[in-house]
Amino acid sequence: MNRLPKQFFSTLVGKVNGFIQAGYDVINLGQGNPDLPTPSHIIHSLNRAAENPINHKYPPFSGKLELKKAICTWYQNEHGVTLDPEKEVAILFGAKTGLVQISQILLNPGDSALVPDPCYPDYWSGIAIAGAEMIQMPLQATNEFFPDFSILTPDQCKRAKLMFLNYPSNPTGACATSTFFDEAIRFAEKHNIIIAHDFAYGAIGFDGHKPISYLSRPGAKDVGIEFYTMSKTYNMAGWRVGFALGNQELIRLINEIQDHYFVSLFGAVQDAAVTALTSSQECVRELVNTYELRRNALFDELKELCWDAPLPKGSFFAWLPVAKGFTSSQFADILLEQAKVMVAPGIGFGAYGDGYIRVGLLSEEERIREALQRISKLSIF
Repeated sequence: MNRLPKQFFSTLVGKVNGFIQAGYDVINLGQGNPDLPTPSHIIHSLNRAAENPINHKYPPFSGKLELKKAICTWYQNEHGVTLDPEKEVAILFGAKTGLVQISQILLNPGDSALVPDPCYPDYWSGIAIAGAEMIQMPLQATNEFFPDFSILTPDQCKRAKLMFLNYPSNPTGACATSTFFDEAIRFAEKHNIIIAHDFAYGAIGFDGHKPISYLSRPGAKDVGIEFYTMSKTYNMAGWRVGFALGNQELIRLINEIQDHYFVSLFGAVQDAAVTALTSSQECVRELVNTYELRRNALFDELKELCWDAPLPKGSFFAWLPVAKGFTSSQFADILLEQAKVMVAPGIGFGAYGDGYIRVGLLSEEERIREALQRISKLSIF
């Protein structure tokens, strides 16, 4: 317990709630929680499935085969990836669970994992539980927020057993290229490292860009797995439905460790997930269009402020450099205290995140514009 990192997001929530309880109108752009409802056809499917008595019993330990087949069909249609539903799919209680479990499975005390910096902080949690160590891979604008494998020392490459990647990226909004994934696969093969690719925002690409699945690249399954979630694609964050996909031995191990924790997801939730994956995907296209309009509104206002920032290619986040003379925490505090606008300070995502704030595209366009207009009155820029 002492090894566990401080839960960054719960601290953020507590801070903003204090201002809200004091009666202030806070515009919360610091969250990563989808603000729109789950599409109605998925909810109706859950209602029907919950009335089926078979779903009031324990489901199969590793989940329903119908859901695994739906996942495989969806991946084939969306990414051209062929998967074996019985050997290459593990159903998770949200992708976060799998991203923690993979460290428990692969790392012993004293082992090392390669971790992007900045990154989703829960990668750190599994590494800490395993008693392992982190080797940071800086993500910097000069390298388009990709890690530079050439700066890792021979000793670091030898000690590392696991590498986390995440594209579209939380928090930077960068998207991977085929060239980058191919380079990562060659690096992993050379150094006997497992790749864990977090594809949580895989459905959210802007300007006509479709994010690339790691599993679509040659050799990907040989050295790794991909984690996907229903949370972002279908606004099902509270439903806790995720998948691990790829290397058969890693999938077997994930299913094995989960046998000791769970008896899979409530069957009705699995049935509703099948509906989401096999029905029309128009709701997903509409959602991505909404996020793109919000992104454009944000950057319209940033331009008025002369606040230069990299345009995110995917995810529902923007990664904005702080004003000169501030740390990310200082800048976030000023925005909250003086403009009543909540953002996530970059330091919460790693040391290389300092100097940035993360802004979520999870409020209506009008509120995003109002937030930037409040900030403009501070005359910081």
